[in-house]
Amino acid sequence: MSDVLWKPTTERVENANVTSFRRWVNDKHGLDLQSFTALYDWSVDQAEKFWPALIEYTDLKAETWGERVLIDGNKMPGAQFFPDARLNFAENLLVRDDNTDALVFWGEDKVKTRLSWTDLNIAVSRFSQALRAEGVGKGDRVCGYMPNMGETVIALLATAAIGATWSSASPDFGVQGVVDRFGQIEPTVMITVDGYHYNGKQHDIREKVRDVVDRIDSLKKVVIVKYAFDGTDSTGIRNAVTYDDFIAPFEGAKITFEQVEFNHPLYVMFSSGTTGKPKCIVHGTGGTLLKQVSEHVLHCDVAPGDRVFYFTTCGWMMWNWLMAGLAAGATLLLYDGSPFYPSGNILFDYADAEGMTLFGTSAKYIDALAKAELKPRATHDLSTVRAMTSTGSPLAPESFDYVYRDIKEDIHLASISGGTDILGCFVLASPVLPVKRGVIQTRALGVAVDVFNDDGKAVRNEKGELVCTKPFPSMPVGFWNDPDGSRYHAAYFDRFENIWCHGDYVELDDEGGMVIYGRSDATLNPGGVRIGTAEIYRQVEKLPEIQESIVIGQDWDNDVRVILFVVLRDNYELDAALIDKIKKQIRNNCTPRHVPAKVIAVADIPRTKSGKITELAVRDVVHGRPVKNQEALANPTALELFSNLGELKK
Repeated sequence: MSDVLWKPTTERVENANVTSFRRWVNDKHGLDLQSFTALYDWSVDQAEKFWPALIEYTDLKAETWGERVLIDGNKMPGAQFFPDARLNFAENLLVRDDNTDALVFWGEDKVKTRLSWTDLNIAVSRFSQALRAEGVGKGDRVCGYMPNMGETVIALLATAAIGATWSSASPDFGVQGVVDRFGQIEPTVMITVDGYHYNGKQHDIREKVRDVVDRIDSLKKVVIVKYAFDGTDSTGIRNAVTYDDFIAPFEGAKITFEQVEFNHPLYVMFSSGTTGKPKCIVHGTGGTLLKQVSEHVLHCDVAPGDRVFYFTTCGWMMWNWLMAGLAAGATLLLYDGSPFYPSGNILFDYADAEGMTLFGTSAKYIDALAKAELKPRATHDLSTVRAMTSTGSPLAPESFDYVYRDIKEDIHLASISGGTDILGCFVLASPVLPVKRGVIQTRALGVAVDVFNDDGKAVRNEKGELVCTKPFPSMPVGFWNDPDGSRYHAAYFDRFENIWCHGDYVELDDEGGMVIYGRSDATLNPGGVRIGTAEIYRQVEKLPEIQESIVIGQDWDNDVRVILFVVLRDNYELDAALIDKIKKQIRNNCTPRHVPAKVIAVADIPRTKSGKITELAVRDVVHGRPVKNQEALANPTALELFSNLGELKK
């Protein structure tokens, strides 16, 4: 197959937001930037011009942006963007007030609702007034233990409107997982539901909510949304009130938007927490807005009237990312539940029914579709879907093939990657560049992404560490309860002085495309040679017998040996012939060092709530080390499958 799988038409390039922006920049600054690459180079070389240009071009609102764009720009951490600005995040998302759709929600096949822009403004007004009446104000915390539904968006926007700080988790989290997160930040109000739908079943969470509330003393009010059950019986839940009763006293008056500093805490996000209590990562108002708007408008080509979807829960940063689609004037398509209930077609049904334009999902979902041999191209229209984005883990080259073969031929497939750490992407899409098989298209505008070798030297076409060499607005404000900044510094800046080191093992080509080989802390080192885990996954998961896999390095005989665990598809068994086939597949397509010393079948693989497999947790179990925070896992009992395996003792 050709490496180039898709090219934008001349018309598409001409009509792209980023093309219009590039020409606007040329006119404004007397430049002659003739390509996306030239625009990227200018955006990182002239950050103090790029970010104000984005603000002006996208008409972002503020009481003032101030005269200064960047101070201490040579310090990471320590640089400050727009230190004199005063703005409000919610004001920049509530950009319309009309009867067109702002939010559409599907809760599997059980619930379908929609909310107009006018109704969204009214709902945010009422909820913000209710929060103020509870005494919630600037700097207080409001949390959501919620599905990805309309009331969650309303609560977030109302929280931001009054200058408070939002944090969320999905309702499948266990009690300890929620307490480990919200308990650290001492929220005043929590919004939650009576239960949720998953895989066709109702899951009651009221008992969990009661236990959570009993363990977080700071909660003064618990707002319960009626969703999965007929009533919102809140017996035993301290300070509980129904959503309807909470907002009942308030009419939909004009919203008062509290103007806050650029770095005023908007979100508290959480690390996965598989190595201890989750780190609380604080993100600022202005940096989040600028970064996410740049990605929606310039990289994903979102425009007013578009209908933007991301398959995500409220426990994954892609939910926060999705929210910024409102700032581009787009309708948000929300979904909660299993993407395979009642069949693997529901998200494609949604795309056709609602005219979806951007279909966002995870690499694991695309791989699961391929393994299920679904062919949406044959069963659905999908004529409105212009782009599909994928993140969460590296998108294998075979998944690129699958999308173009079995989903849609003319689609902008964008593998993207960044993280909770920056509430956005380091590398992502460009609607004006070709899509190459297995390669992420480009680096993020305004973000000086590079690759360093172990000596701290920039390299091309060579594997190394993903770094960022200059400050950018959506770097965290800091970590919660980290007064001297030592934990924040240790997380990103200990490896290379004054350089953000992200912890991804990657390769950057001469054209600015990137391949990600896995997390640096999960790389394998047999014989002292670094191997990215994604290299092995790409080969193993090509095999029809294999549903999924996870690979670790086991300390053995004063070295490291590669151990591969596989989940088999139905009706297959791991016999000597299949083990030989797996090893041959890896040897022929990688190197002899990639070949696992042991291949072991397991029934399940542990993963985080956002669906990422947990190599480090498995490695700890294999070595007899405790996994400190199993509440961070969606399926913690799967860890038992890797404990005390006789095959790993010989």
